[in-house]
Amino acid sequence: MGIESYEWGSDKSGYLPWINEAVKKSGGELPKQFTGGEDIDFEAITELEPDVILAPWSGVTQEQYDILKDIAPTVAYPDQAWSTDWDQQIDIIGKALGQADDAKGLKAKIEKQLADAAATRPNYKDLKFSYIYNTGPGTLGVFKPEEQRVKMVSSLGLTVDPVVDTFKETEGTDSALIGLENAEKLKDSDLVFTFYTDEKSRKEIEAQPLYAAIPAVKKGAVVASNDNPFVTASSIINPLTVPWVIDRYLPIIDKAVAAAQK
Repeated sequence: MGIESYEWGSDKSGYLPWINEAVKKSGGELPKQFTGGEDIDFEAITELEPDVILAPWSGVTQEQYDILKDIAPTVAYPDQAWSTDWDQQIDIIGKALGQADDAKGLKAKIEKQLADAAATRPNYKDLKFSYIYNTGPGTLGVFKPEEQRVKMVSSLGLTVDPVVDTFKETEGTDSALIGLENAEKLKDSDLVFTFYTDEKSRKEIEAQPLYAAIPAVKKGAVVASNDNPFVTASSIINPLTVPWVIDRYLPIIDKAVAAAQK
């Protein structure tokens, strides 16, 4: 219909850049991609003749799971959709592939990478942050401490604002929709983390008076990006995203920290 499509987070090749780089480094071939999400391309998966299907961090329904397990042994999430902790995902995948010891090594490597980065930023230690999002004009949500993107920031040495624990979680989301009218409850957050889908969205959100009145926002102590690959990488903790995103993340955080401490 003449509408150009864009893959969220991907580079010009259509692949996530950290996957592209890792595959090139290993000398392998880029994996085949197909539609995921609510509309799984079962035919494309069948054609690949997989030995196992891994979906520990996904939203597959029971109906989809029943179809997938007829194609190949399928490992889905153990509890709720999109809520499996990053380290548990690695354990699940390691067990499914018969590589449990390798999985332990990968977890230790990720933890060391984050700890080493935190050690270079002792000035982060006493700063509180909230990680927010919106679902449209007039809305405001806060990610809870268990959410992956919050865990990544916490692992870099910053502290989640205690007020976040007072917000009631929207079940199964690791987040809470609190409404823009409650933006003032973030008054003690030294830093605010968020993301935007594009520059137009950024301008619309920042133009809202209640949003602009959040102290951290007013001071410019905001860590935000509308760069899709970066937003994706900083939202997922895994063996490829962490080394790719850390050196890109720290300078942005440093800038916000400097604004917070003025």
